[in-house]
Amino acid sequence: MPNAQDIRRRIKSVKNIEQITKAMKMVAAARLRRAQEKAAASLPYTQKVREVLASVASHASDLSHPLLEVREVKNIAYLVLSADKGLAGAYSSNVIKEVVPRIAGRKNSSVIAVGRKARDYFKRRGYRIDEEFTGFSEKPTLQHAINIARSVGEGFKNGRYDEIHLVYTVFHSAITQKATSVKLLPIEDVAAADANPSDYIFEPSAEEVLSHLVPQYLETTIYGALLQASASELGARMTAMGSATDNAEELIAKLVLNYNKIRQAAITREITEIVGGADALK
Repeated sequence: MPNAQDIRRRIKSVKNIEQITKAMKMVAAARLRRAQEKAAASLPYTQKVREVLASVASHASDLSHPLLEVREVKNIAYLVLSADKGLAGAYSSNVIKEVVPRIAGRKNSSVIAVGRKARDYFKRRGYRIDEEFTGFSEKPTLQHAINIARSVGEGFKNGRYDEIHLVYTVFHSAITQKATSVKLLPIEDVAAADANPSDYIFEPSAEEVLSHLVPQYLETTIYGALLQASASELGARMTAMGSATDNAEELIAKLVLNYNKIRQAAITREITEIVGGADALK
């Protein structure tokens, strides 16, 4: 049975952990608000790019672009967006669970890992990782999305991949995030994205607009997913650290109760010894 000194040491240790988890929760909450604002601000632009691209596709169905080419699927890549750090509950594991059934036992599948958690998981288990991007999962920028888009775009155009799927987490709230998978390339369903496309006039030509718009659409789609993943990671971390703080408070209360019991028992024993010694002197 632990003595009073051991319990005091344990209480101090748990209080230190509680301070850390509380601070991490506050930091995640502050960053989450900014991440939500960025994700909300990027959504109208992404939707407008998709709308214009749908208009081009609907008015000029004979146009072609390397990123629109549909071919026989021989090699598939999965662009997986995960966290760089832990202490975010099941955030990264949920994304990985979305990918593993799709690539397990398939030699024609590979992973493009964004975030250290996905990279480390697939590397330890012998999966093929073609590229990795790390160090910005909490604070992604447009340049990060551009770098990723160029890499996957080149891989698709040169025939290294016949299909590329994007696996990321959609943010709903601080306690609700859902891992999802969408086909990133080839871009097949854009024409159906807008049932009533606006009547645009393209200058200098629809071909020229399409050549610039398709890569931009790819970049904005990846950037939107990065922002959703960032908000999801921060929301999961805030929730996890909040639960850890609550658990620490409960553990401290139990330890204090045990400490008081041991202390009371020691006091009672000393009083009994004093009374017994006094009786013996009579």
